[in-house]
Amino acid sequence: MRRLLVTTAALLWVLPAQTATRPFESVVQQYIAQALDSNLGLQGQDLQVERSAAALDAAKARFWPELSLTARYSLAQGGRTLDFPIGQLINPAYQTLNQLLVAQGQPARFGTLPDQSIAFQREHEQDTRISLRQPLYQPAIPAAVAAQRELLSSEQYARVALARQLQRDVTIGYAGWLMALGNEQIVRSSSQLLDENLRVVSSLHANGLITQDQVLRAQAEQLAVQQQLGAVRGAVAQARSYVNFLMNRPLDTPLEQADAANTPDSTSQPEPQLRDAALQNRAELAQLDALGKAADAQLRIARAALAPQLALGVDAGTQGEQYRLGSGYNFVSASLVLSWKFFDGGASRAAADEARIAGRRTAVARQATAQRVALEVQQAIDALAVARDALSTAAARQQAADAALRIAGRKRDEGSISQVEFLDARTAATAAHQGLNTTRFELLQRTAELDYATGSGELPLLRTTAKDLLP
Repeated sequence: MRRLLVTTAALLWVLPAQTATRPFESVVQQYIAQALDSNLGLQGQDLQVERSAAALDAAKARFWPELSLTARYSLAQGGRTLDFPIGQLINPAYQTLNQLLVAQGQPARFGTLPDQSIAFQREHEQDTRISLRQPLYQPAIPAAVAAQRELLSSEQYARVALARQLQRDVTIGYAGWLMALGNEQIVRSSSQLLDENLRVVSSLHANGLITQDQVLRAQAEQLAVQQQLGAVRGAVAQARSYVNFLMNRPLDTPLEQADAANTPDSTSQPEPQLRDAALQNRAELAQLDALGKAADAQLRIARAALAPQLALGVDAGTQGEQYRLGSGYNFVSASLVLSWKFFDGGASRAAADEARIAGRRTAVARQATAQRVALEVQQAIDALAVARDALSTAAARQQAADAALRIAGRKRDEGSISQVEFLDARTAATAAHQGLNTTRFELLQRTAELDYATGSGELPLLRTTAKDLLP
């Protein structure tokens, strides 16, 4: 019986061998790539980037000439007319001349003229023309292109920031799932040990070696562990659902187990270098820089509204009551149009003030974000240092608790300690193993948080940093 208890206790603290042989870093990078490819939030940001790119193309198109065809055909009745009584004015004179000619024996030469009515609106009219418009000097166009280019850069940086956040969340979520899975394995092994312990104490009680209260305590401890096993199974399911949610998969999709025992801790740079790296790599700061440049371009647009503008217009086509081509119908006109606004009630000045205030607001937001990034880096550094120190402490605690459990098991077999003392040793050993398991994966999570805070690490699909994204 002693050998059985010692062997069972030893098996309790050895986690079952992982079925997967791939290391933690390999598996989590695969899941990060899947999340970057299918996450709905990132897909929405991709659409926003495409929208900004289309807006930039629209702004650039204003540099090119505009060519259009316009055709109009009108039917009209009524309208303004001008009545000119030319007959009443000329016909009396013509009649007098005709009478004189007849008196001289000559035939009448002058006929009568009707009164004239001139219509200002034609009953039938067509106007078909091809129009060309080309801006020659409009300073608002290049300013608008610059503003839209910076807005596109801002959206691209926002995409990188969201991808970094997704990378962190997948890493932390997957490590949390492995942590919950390890705790489940520990509790399951503890339940097996308590099942064997209940069988042993029941046998001892049947042989009159112990009292019934120790059997009842063993039963209560067994039921408590079964209840704890249900809780840790729920934690495993919740962690799995969260990781699958980030990858836009069915929530109950199984996850691959990974070996996280020998994951290297590569974050060993000095704190000043980590802070400098965060200020250079964080996409949020680059996004605000782009927004500041966009505000400057908006200020140039507002100022350009009061600048002179020059454009060329060319029209060619045909006009008349019928569709005909040739002399008398075709026309061509070319115009240089100069426009210079001198007063607009202060609208341009108000727009310039609005752009200037937006720029100052962006500068303040950039400063606040830089402070927040520095705080995140410091908190991540401190949390990682605590996790590193706790790992060695948790390992030593586990060894001490295992040794105490082995001694308690031998004493219990010899009848020198009660069932309560043995179960207390078992509880302490279980807590020590759970603490070591939790600390090991918390170290991975704190490392992921520091990578996110400093903007380091390569994204599997983007393969770029924020400063390399130039439109």
